[in-house]
Amino acid sequence: MSDGPDNLILVYLRRMDEKLDRLASAVGDLGRRVTSLETKVVLLHGDFAAQSERIDRIEIRLDRIERRLEIVPA
Repeated sequence: MSDGPDNLILVYLRRMDEKLDRLASAVGDLGRRVTSLETKVVLLHGDFAAQSERIDRIEIRLDRIERRLEIVPA
């Protein structure tokens, strides 16, 4: 008679263990995905900084051209 409840408890403990394993796997997957997103955001920030630098250089060149052509607004 005592074998029944022990076996039932073991069944539930095994189910809980399987669910915890799946949960741990899902959390690990989410961690990898977040790391991937962080890496991509860092790359985007670098791209934006490079574009800003290029725009600054173009603006300097345009100012120089305007001064040479004497078309600078008063």
